Amino acid sequence: MNKRLIYYAIVVAMAGFLFGFDTVVISGANLPIKELWQTSEWFHGTFIMSMALWGTVIGALFAGFPTDKYGRKNTLIGIGVLYFVSAIGSALAQDPYLFSFFRFVGGLGVGVSSIAAPTYISEIASANNRGKLGALYQFNIVFGILIAFISNYLLEGVGGANDWRWMLGVEGIPALIYMLLVFGIPKSPRWLVLHQNNKEAAMEVLQKTSSLEEAQNILEDIVADQQPVGSKREQVFSKKYRVPLLLAFLIAFFNQLSGINFILYYAPEILEKAGFATSDSLFSSIAIGLVNLVFTIAGMYLIDRAGRKQLMYIGSIGYIISLFMVAFGFYTDASAGFKLAFILMFISSHAIGQGAVIWVFISEIFPNNVRAFGQSWGCGVHWVFAALITLFGAVLINVFEPFVVFAFFGGLMVLQLFFVHLMMPETKGKSLEELEKELIK
Repeated sequence: MNKRLIYYAIVVAMAGFLFGFDTVVISGANLPIKELWQTSEWFHGTFIMSMALWGTVIGALFAGFPTDKYGRKNTLIGIGVLYFVSAIGSALAQDPYLFSFFRFVGGLGVGVSSIAAPTYISEIASANNRGKLGALYQFNIVFGILIAFISNYLLEGVGGANDWRWMLGVEGIPALIYMLLVFGIPKSPRWLVLHQNNKEAAMEVLQKTSSLEEAQNILEDIVADQQPVGSKREQVFSKKYRVPLLLAFLIAFFNQLSGINFILYYAPEILEKAGFATSDSLFSSIAIGLVNLVFTIAGMYLIDRAGRKQLMYIGSIGYIISLFMVAFGFYTDASAGFKLAFILMFISSHAIGQGAVIWVFISEIFPNNVRAFGQSWGCGVHWVFAALITLFGAVLINVFEPFVVFAFFGGLMVLQLFFVHLMMPETKGKSLEELEKELIK
């Protein structure tokens, strides 16, 4: 692959690193904040833990507007600002309300990031490498998750009762680096043609990332795909887009109803219930992040070889086995090591399946002229359910027996397996314009 193309994709995918770090870093601050402000379970779940997720929902649902109007690049710069403000503000907050506000700001960054970054990467990549480059975003998400777990572990006790402030504030460093680097990437060639009608600038970008002949062919396809556009909101929800809308809804729905965010957000607390001491639960959280990273790399390797659908088969079967075995472990009071082993199997199944596929798949199935708004729909659904799972997580973990919660998630993953087999199309090796012809009737 072209070195510039790889560099641009890596820089943009750094938004995923901040995404992963920001969403999971709260797990280390969860218990100290609960003790500090002595809030109720409902307040803690609604504001402290899930406020960032509600920011993510708003960010995802409305990200199509700036992504189309101001461009993918400018939107990505704005994301860096949101992350930086959130990190510093959350670390310095003196009450739960101000803390929740700054977590909400970070959530906006996560939501917009989940639209703008995969959209940008899909639009500069070719059909043969779009899966790998798109999966870089997911790789950076799980890398950010791993670093957040390690950071929380290393910073425990550094600031005494205020160590959680260091855990949250340290995110400002990568946010600042990301902002500086993203200034150096070019604008999306598809955005330049479809929204600026600037074919010359688009050709300049394409020549940086591909051969002259390939650049000319891609530009011809983009120009041929140009359509007069009215209201993007009316268009994306029109009957002709019912197939990609349904596919985006279902893959996003099943992604969160696997319980992945429940486990990542409440990892230390779940591991304590599994039988680990507090310090061991933080350390074991690192194992979760490490397994997530290793199997995400495997997913990146396989996504353009085996294809999106095959990875979803592997992930679905792994989900079902691991979730029911974790439920069995809690029901029979099995050892902490037994439960951790199957939690790690669950994480690996997610990483190689849904984790590797979701952002790539949603960015592929919508046509050029409504991609940002279609991406907003799919990611908005994802984040609504993520927020609901996190909102009720504090209650679920303390009201219901753990085996009931894990068995519930396992049952839903049986339904996901049927979705993959009966409805999900294979998108590997096809250009965005080819996929549009297949999915839009």
